[in-house]
Amino acid sequence: MTAFDEMSVDGSQCRTPYELVRTWLDSLDPEALKRQSAEAEMLFRRIGITFAVYGEADAEERLIPFDLIPRIIAHDEWVQLEKGLTQRVNTLNAFLADIYGPRECIKAGVIPADLIDQNPQYRPEMIGAKLPGDIWVNIAGIDIVRVDADNFYVLEDNARTPSGVSYMMENREVMMRIAPEVFYDHAVEPVDNYGDELLQALQSVAPRNARKDPTCALLTPGPFNSAYYEHSFLADKLGIELVEGRDLFVRDAVLYMRTTLGPQRVDVIYRRIDDDFIDPLVFNPDSMLGVPGLMTAYLAGNVTLANAVGTGISDDKAIYTYMPELTKFFLNEEPMLKNVPTWRCREPDALSYVLDHLDELVVKEVAGSGGYGMLVGPKSTKDEIEIFRAKLKANPDDFIAQPTLALSTCPTFVGEGVAPRHVDLRPFVLSGTNGVNIIPGGLTRVALKEGSLVVNSSQGGGTKDTWVLAR
Repeated sequence: MTAFDEMSVDGSQCRTPYELVRTWLDSLDPEALKRQSAEAEMLFRRIGITFAVYGEADAEERLIPFDLIPRIIAHDEWVQLEKGLTQRVNTLNAFLADIYGPRECIKAGVIPADLIDQNPQYRPEMIGAKLPGDIWVNIAGIDIVRVDADNFYVLEDNARTPSGVSYMMENREVMMRIAPEVFYDHAVEPVDNYGDELLQALQSVAPRNARKDPTCALLTPGPFNSAYYEHSFLADKLGIELVEGRDLFVRDAVLYMRTTLGPQRVDVIYRRIDDDFIDPLVFNPDSMLGVPGLMTAYLAGNVTLANAVGTGISDDKAIYTYMPELTKFFLNEEPMLKNVPTWRCREPDALSYVLDHLDELVVKEVAGSGGYGMLVGPKSTKDEIEIFRAKLKANPDDFIAQPTLALSTCPTFVGEGVAPRHVDLRPFVLSGTNGVNIIPGGLTRVALKEGSLVVNSSQGGGTKDTWVLAR
């Protein structure tokens, strides 16, 4: 299976968007690239941008490897991606408003009721909830893969608490510092306005009874969370307070923040805590991370939570398989961005096919994430395949399967030189009553191991700066 190389045509002719990058690479020897790569690592260490992997014995804070060769997206390619992403997020919002409201998509037979009602991320507490502008997903990270010159596919939707935007912004900052000559040779769309755009989106969904200048805060689980750096980074970029559950309290169904000047009302919470931990009076009673009574204030319409409680159901990989039908149902439009072809193992014919072709397919848990809980058939041993076969037979509803895609490759510095490595893309889509806004680019993740298709940082992947050309 030959992957599409985003820089080269037939391994020789350079594609137009990469011509200046190719010239830059040709002017450098491996030692110069090593020096620039080491400089980039030093900058990231000074910044302190780290993450931790839960469950590992050492669980130490570490850097996500940064590759200094940028990924280039042509202007016309981005225009089409932007349209497809806007449509995708509009579908997600319509779907969530419907399943917590009239449930028309279930009544019409577009999606089975049990996929909703039996999903652990479906929150009956949100049934009938009225949200500003019917917007449930204020910040979405839609994972995109490319397979050829013309086609991008949606790999998965992240609508709960999508992460990684800090890397998008810091990658750009570091790239401008270590290779200003190549950056300024290009007309690259900026990403440094993300904080302003996000703040505007959050303020636009403040409750009706909020003041003219709504108060927003970012709710974090605290410094032991793997994404805490990003939480503090974003709070700083937005100019809002970074708070933990203990910094907030609810009185008379109104949320307040403790300050040195006394209680201050909070209108919008950008929350980076999962539903289960957000209010111990409603969800997990043992949670020390949330705010008792927060759901009361939320459902009373006195504070907005972004993203909304209950959005996690749209991250489910079984729900993902119905997105094309949901786009047609809610928007009366054909999907501009296709799904990866997918077999629903809950369906007998699909299960039979998957069991017969396990060595060819990628099998994923519907609730899995981070590259865990999956089988990459062509890369797996016979024993690993047989273990998954038993899992599938025991609980087919818990899995989907997809073909092993030849994800596109980008030139990547791998120590001994430049070589192609597989990549994906996570653009960040902002939604508010002021409309949908997409920062040009997003987070390119790269599988640094030769031949690997797993780009997740927890599985050894790295990141790249993503350049969308302005012309």
